[in-house]
Amino acid sequence: MTHSDIRFPSRIGTPLSPSATRVMLLGCGELGKEVIIALQRLGVEVIGVDRYADAPGMQVAHRSHVINMTDADALQELIEKEQPHIVVPEIEAIATQRLMELEAAGTVRVTPTARAAWLTMNREGIRRLAAEELGLPTSPYRFAGSLQQLQAAIDGSDGQPPIGFPCIVKPVMSSSGKGQSKLDSQADVASAWDYAASAGRVDAGLVIVEGFIDFDYEITLLTVRARGADASIQTAFCEPIGHVQVSGDYVESWQPHPMSQLALEKARDIALKVTGALGGAGIFGVELFVKGDQVWFSEVSPRPHDTGMVTMATQYQNEFELHARAILGLPIDVTLRNPGASAVIYGGMEATGIAFEGVQDALLTDPGVDVRLFGKPESFVKRRMGVALARHDNVETARTLAKAAAAKVKPVK
Repeated sequence: MTHSDIRFPSRIGTPLSPSATRVMLLGCGELGKEVIIALQRLGVEVIGVDRYADAPGMQVAHRSHVINMTDADALQELIEKEQPHIVVPEIEAIATQRLMELEAAGTVRVTPTARAAWLTMNREGIRRLAAEELGLPTSPYRFAGSLQQLQAAIDGSDGQPPIGFPCIVKPVMSSSGKGQSKLDSQADVASAWDYAASAGRVDAGLVIVEGFIDFDYEITLLTVRARGADASIQTAFCEPIGHVQVSGDYVESWQPHPMSQLALEKARDIALKVTGALGGAGIFGVELFVKGDQVWFSEVSPRPHDTGMVTMATQYQNEFELHARAILGLPIDVTLRNPGASAVIYGGMEATGIAFEGVQDALLTDPGVDVRLFGKPESFVKRRMGVALARHDNVETARTLAKAAAAKVKPVK
């Protein structure tokens, strides 16, 4: 899809009226909630869709629906009923093949594109695009459809170069670290296969096994494809975001992350190539491994990224505002306002309708501290229920403040 194929709204109407500009979000978690808020500030009518009732984004959308978004017929029926001008996938578990058909038929515009949603939903699609079509540097990898194939990929008994130990096994369809394992020895193989098979968003019967890269750090490079003053699609980069992950799930992030100029140039080149290949308009979270001046592509999400929640404390336009503006064809600004950090607030328990204590104490940590509680109806021990944000001239101080504030927010029944 070229920029001339993108049907940007020529005007923005009034919500809940015949002139309304309608956007449907497929996925209403904490990231979707912030996108909805950003869209509504621009006068857009927003329809929220998720697999469960009272998801965070549903609480602020104009109206919402609960469906199984992997059910292609149910998804098409809802789109035809609501007739949105733009569909915005916010999670992976969606009938993306049907979205491609609807987009090709001109029924709806999918942002950034239906193909981008399809390729990135499946780690096989995006890895083959990055490594085999674009020639980007990645970790060594193989795909396996059974425990036996996984074992053969690791030890090389299938005649191909062995992945070896340590390695990482992930379902081809999952997010936020679900189903991901680090394998250090033969004893870990069977349990890693079982975990990946049980935790994938959509059971594709396939895993990716990746060789371990000895990297110094990981970054998220938020990359925005948006319409410029000359109406062409231009690419802009936010400052790199550093982050800590535990079992593949983000627990804290900060911006900017220091890196050499050469590494930054390589990171931007990789992000430019992979987002250019995916096309469309919107924000992409490009994940990269960095060691010295070496950079490897890891993954990309064609939507706001969880580590990018830090931009609510650091940028003039946060990642959600950038996404909303880009998909509407409006000007963007990726300027960093000040350094900052974020730290996750966990549910800490298995319960519904929990409350939180200590919010006042958290906000008193420092004048630069803020808190976001997502409003998820059900809590799990390691479910992300909120985030603490901190801004400071020094990024390390901001990290300390964000973690201290997050620790003061206590979930209670």
